[in-house]
Amino acid sequence: MANFGIQMFPSDQAIQPIELARAVEERELDSLFFPEHTHIPTSRRSPWPAGGELPDYYARTHDPFVALAAAAAVTQRIRLGTGICLVVERDPIQLAKECASLDVISQGRLVLGIGAGWNAEEMENHGVPFSQRWAITREKVLAMKQIWTQDEAEFHGEFIDFDPIWSWPKPRQVGGPPIWIGAGSKWVFDRVADYADGWMPIGGPGSGNLERLREAVERAGRSMSEITLALTGAPMDYDQTRGRMEQGFSELLFAVPPAPPATVLPLLDRCAELARKLRS
Repeated sequence: MANFGIQMFPSDQAIQPIELARAVEERELDSLFFPEHTHIPTSRRSPWPAGGELPDYYARTHDPFVALAAAAAVTQRIRLGTGICLVVERDPIQLAKECASLDVISQGRLVLGIGAGWNAEEMENHGVPFSQRWAITREKVLAMKQIWTQDEAEFHGEFIDFDPIWSWPKPRQVGGPPIWIGAGSKWVFDRVADYADGWMPIGGPGSGNLERLREAVERAGRSMSEITLALTGAPMDYDQTRGRMEQGFSELLFAVPPAPPATVLPLLDRCAELARKLRS
């Protein structure tokens, strides 16, 4: 059975997270995902991958963990996820604590969608060389897994290094929240197979990419049954979304714009109606 959720940039000029979360749960949708940018450098040296001018809301997003905590407090059922969290720009010890706390507070409803990002100068402001972003992301994820699962956690890598530490709470979900990688490069398949629990491309998998993922997972000695296929920007079209489900996608996230309630709530109605048809 597929699940259907909503993804929206949680902007300070949009419907607020509490109202949005309540509306998502009331419409019997299954999840709510928030992306993040800590800031946007004014230089605009890095081009927006979608082309054209970068929308203003990229610089106006709430911190996703604050927004998701607010959503957790007013909901009981929906999964709460980052779509995506820029792990490379965050301290892994602090991020492990944030994720564990949110997972406990939400009764085990957190999904940690991650990526390394596209904005080189944004990362540079955090002291991260763009060329090393994925290697650093990997070590931070592996370090967090140690913190989530070990009473005395330690990690010694090229970029992340710490001696044994104590850190509670541990996540409600055994092993920590599931980690889904949101990326579409030719290297993403090995990364998913190496240290993630799911793949969440935008819009569609691309020709041959599901087979590449399957091969990477098998090379790593894992099974595709361990990997969740999640789709961000799922098409608001019955036939197209049904086709993605037939490809194996079990988590479909419809994107709505960061807009006031008068715009967003009718779109949620459309998403909920489409989800009902797809479930039948």
